[in-house]
Formats: sequence, structure tokens, C-alpha cells
Amino acid sequence: MINIITSHINSFSLLFFKRFFTVVTVFYIITVFSVNIGCYAQTGVAKTIVDQLNSRPNILLLYADDQGTSDIRDFGAKDLQTPNLDRLAAKGVKFTQAYAHSVCCPSRAALLTGRAPQRSGVNDWTSSHPNDYKARAMNLNETTLAEYLKQYDYNTGIIGKWHLGATDNHNPLKHGFDYFFGFRGGFIDYYTHQYLHSERQKPPFHDLYRNNSKIHENGKYFPDLQLKEVYKYLEENKHSPFFLYVPFNLPHYPEQPDSTFVKQYEHLKWPRSSYASMISTLDDRIGKILTKLDQLGLAENTIIIYMSDNGHSTEDYFNWGISYGSNGGGGYTGKWRGAKASFLEGGIRVPAIISFPKKIPQNVTRDQVVSNMDIFPTLCDLLQIPLPVNELDGKSILPVINSDIEPSPHEVMHWQWQSSWAVRKGNWKLIFNGRDTTGKFSNHPIKDSKMPDYYLAKLDDLNPEEINYAIKYPSIVEDLEHLHQIWSVEVFRDSGYPDPNKK
Repeated sequence: MINIITSHINSFSLLFFKRFFTVVTVFYIITVFSVNIGCYAQTGVAKTIVDQLNSRPNILLLYADDQGTSDIRDFGAKDLQTPNLDRLAAKGVKFTQAYAHSVCCPSRAALLTGRAPQRSGVNDWTSSHPNDYKARAMNLNETTLAEYLKQYDYNTGIIGKWHLGATDNHNPLKHGFDYFFGFRGGFIDYYTHQYLHSERQKPPFHDLYRNNSKIHENGKYFPDLQLKEVYKYLEENKHSPFFLYVPFNLPHYPEQPDSTFVKQYEHLKWPRSSYASMISTLDDRIGKILTKLDQLGLAENTIIIYMSDNGHSTEDYFNWGISYGSNGGGGYTGKWRGAKASFLEGGIRVPAIISFPKKIPQNVTRDQVVSNMDIFPTLCDLLQIPLPVNELDGKSILPVINSDIEPSPHEVMHWQWQSSWAVRKGNWKLIFNGRDTTGKFSNHPIKDSKMPDYYLAKLDDLNPEEINYAIKYPSIVEDLEHLHQIWSVEVFRDSGYPDPNKK
């Protein structure tokens, strides 16, 4: 008996000293690290430790401007060469029913807030001129993705297009971004960096900034200036988590592609040939950014999101002696009608990709309905941080990312721009006071630009949105309009201007 007791005491003593030694060792390591981190700050050892402590994933959000619904080779455009976007899709999840908005401003507001753009005061064009204090801008009380991620020690940068308020008191630095390089308005000439789409009584003006300072790089190609800034940002922030938002001007007009990509599309008809060169210019710059991530060892720990803000443009303009625009439209929408500035599918359904190989599937396609508003809550889910306290309209699509049978979190979808709106439920979509911007270069039949007041379409038709079912199914029109009226009361409540849907 004594031997048994002695044996238990010895075992207990051995376990106690083992645990005591472990605790003391860990305490010693932590103490030594704390005392000496300053001394070793310049050494590779300290750098490795700091990198491990800052292992939260980086976020790279790439946003194209006016890219057609199917204008990536992997999305169906077989006449395009987009090797880098195809490679990104192969390393992530490709979405076939991703929705943004019909035009730039509301799309960007929805993306950065995770909320219907009307909530943030964006239901009409925001200012493009830095002295236009009367025009609208996104409300400063909105919580943007940049502002929210700063609470979790992310450095935040935007390099490219803003278009949510051009004045000094509404620029990106006022909405949570630590660094800004780019333009505040809707678009710029790629070489002069002037905003051309000004009112006729106002001449074109210079629109290129670094933070709050206007800069002049006349004659330098903006996609190359943008690339240089992205490289610099990645170099400077490679040792700490960052959120880098890269909203391209590409392929938005004026169509001034990199000359490298012109010859390969000479066989295509105009204006597809011109637009295709712009898409390849975009793809090339994205490829260079992805290569830089690889070179810096950042690719594995970076969530990469790619999306377009709306469908391709069919606009054309001549102003101040300058011809610019999209030459009537060279984009491709597959079976879908419409283009930018329309609530037909070609205006709001966009290509989208999410890649983060260490956490989400690779080389898969998801056909469920998703929205650009879903990016904010999905990133919160991936980062395992709580949602912001303000109400989001977007939903985490991480379950959809992980399963092709998970239902979409969106039973009903709403869009509004000025006094026009659309609502989708299932395969029914109702458009009120809409426009058909399909254009003359589409393979779809030409129709009047002004649509009937109520246009009810079935998205599962053989030729979707070609037939208006409004007269045949008045009860469906009534039900969908009622859903939209309820939605509009909610989203316009604190917007700062009246709900145009009130009768």
C-alpha cells in the first residue's frame, strides 16, 4: 500500500513539475520577446514573428467599370482573351447570377455599405466637380467597409474611381480610407485625366488626386499610374493586414486601350473590336496585380473579390469638340437583354469571382442569386468578426460559396434609380418606368428605348425579357409592386430626401 501511495505521489509530482516547467518556459519566451522586440525589429526573426501575429487575411477588392454580363472568356465570351480573370476564376468561385446596379453611383454605395444605396442618400447622380457642394454625395453617417475594417486594425486604401462625392468633405478619406489615389468623379480621359462628361456650360476639368492633393501627370496612361500605385501600396503594407479597393476606370469610355491589345481583335466587327481591347487591357492589369501578390508572398493570405459595377455601356457622346463614349456598345450579354442604365438583366447582372483557396472551394460555379451588397457581410463571416450595428441589406453568402445546393439568401431583390425601379421574386421580374438600352449592336431585337410603365418579364423564358406579361398577369404585377412599396418606405426613411414611390 505504501508503495502504491508513493508511486501516485511521484506521478503527481512529475506531472506538476512538467506543467510548471511549461508555464515558466512560455512566460520566459513571452518576456524575452517583449523585452527584445525593439532590439530585433530589423532582423528576420522579429519580422517572422510579427508576420505571424498579423496573419488576418488581406482583402483585395477589384471593381470593373461597365463590363458586360458575360464579358470574360470563362463566362461565355469566347471571342475575348482574358487569361488572368480565367485564372482567378479557376482559383475560386464563379457566380452566374451576381447582381450589382444599373449605373455607377448606387452600385458603389451598395458595395461599400452592404445596404440599399437609397439608405445612404444615393438615388441620383452624385457630384463629379470638386466645387459642386449642392449635388448629392453618400451620407457621411454611413459605415463603409473601410471604416468598419479599420476597427480591426486594417489599413485601408482606394486606388481608382470614387464617384460617391467629389467635394473635399465627401472624398474617400472622409469614409474610412487611409489612402486615396485616383479620381473623384465618374470617369476620366486616360491620358489627360480630365472629366469630359461635364455640363455643356462647364468645360472639362482635371480630376486626379493623391489623398487631398490634386496631382498632374498629363500624358501618362492612367491604368499604368494605377498599377504603380497598387504596387507601392502592397509593398508598404505587406506586413500588416490591409483592405485595398481597386475600382478601375476600365473598360469605361473613352475607349483608349493599351495598343498592345488592338491588333488581336482586328478581325472582330466594330464596336466589339474596340471594346474587346479595353477588356484585355483590364485583364492584363489585373494579371500584373495578381503577379505582384505572388512575388510578395501575399497571395495565399489574401481574399480576392472581382466584380463589375453594372453592365456594358451603349452610350455615345460628342462634347467640347471631343468624341467619346462606348461607340454604341460592344459588350456581350449572352441571352440577356439590356445594358448599363437599364434594369433588364444586361444592365444589372454582372460577372463576379471570389478567391481565397485556403478557406473556400476552387474552380466551382454557383448559380444562386447573390448581390454586391453581400460582400460586406460575407467578409465579416470569413474574418469571423461581428456584423456592424446598422442594418445591412446584404447577406453572408459563405454558405452558398461552400455548397451548390444552399438556397440563395435573397427571396426578393430590389433596385431603384431616380423614379425607376425593379423587383425580382423567383423568375418573375417587374420593371417600372424602365429603359431598354440594349442598343443597335446587340444580337437581340431592337425595341423602343422607353419601356411600358409596367414591364413584367419571366427570366426562365427561352428568350428572357422579350415578352411583357403585365396585362396577362395583373395579380403578379400588383403583388410585386406592393413588395416594392414596402421596401421603398424602409430604405428612404432616413435618406435625406423624399421617397419618389409615394403616391
